[in-house]
Amino acid sequence: MVTLDKPPSWQWHGQVPDALDILPALRPGPERNVVVAKGLDDVRVLGVTLARGGSKGIPGKNIRPVLGKPLLAYTVEEALLSRRISRYVVSTDSLEIAAVAREWGAECIERPKELAGDTTPSLDALRHAVFEVEKQEGVPYDIVVELRVTNPLKTVDDIDGAIEKLIDTRADSVIGVSLLEDHHPARIKKLVDDRIVDFVMPEPRDGQRQLLRPDAYIRNGSIYAVRRDLIMNGAGQLFNHRNSRPWIMSAEKSVNIDTELDFLLVEALLKRQM
Repeated sequence: MVTLDKPPSWQWHGQVPDALDILPALRPGPERNVVVAKGLDDVRVLGVTLARGGSKGIPGKNIRPVLGKPLLAYTVEEALLSRRISRYVVSTDSLEIAAVAREWGAECIERPKELAGDTTPSLDALRHAVFEVEKQEGVPYDIVVELRVTNPLKTVDDIDGAIEKLIDTRADSVIGVSLLEDHHPARIKKLVDDRIVDFVMPEPRDGQRQLLRPDAYIRNGSIYAVRRDLIMNGAGQLFNHRNSRPWIMSAEKSVNIDTELDFLLVEALLKRQM
């Protein structure tokens, strides 16, 4: 039986309050930039994985076995190997997921049901997790790293590399991305009155992939390393910051599980690593 502390009721309904209005002792000054001021080993980094229990597309997806190991465990294992993460938690509304997370060594934050719906923005759940941890400790973190459960092939080198790049470049965020090849924006079309029309940019006359420039990248959903204040202050923001940098990952590491086919692909890639 897993027992989790009961969190406060969160009545956000699309209007997310500033968590620091609730926790005034942690409110930073207008130019808070402790990430730059501290040494690499002194930066406080909170790692968070969001894993709700109500997946509709693939029921039980977050703890479904993949080669005999729960999907969640792949992210937990790599997070716990990190030299840069100061504390790592799994946020969930499910006792079953919490039990699995703890079995693999993670600690859990109970997520309120109102932050675990199909249409609840993940940023709201992430802010709640950060708020709960900081309430426990009484001290704010410097960086928050969201590690998504549905991207199981990221490694500790990716996690620590993204965090170190964030600190070294003094960026607002470092986000996992992968190169678009066959799905370059020039090949993306829309249909207008049953006609195929360029969506955002024209395609080269012969359509050769090698001629598609500039290179295009997509957020792969794996890693979001962000300065904490950019998530917690005001309405918060997980990406699209003014100074956002890439952590480039291979296509093999960037598989995002959303369908049964994705599970088959991940299993094939993992078998190849054995």
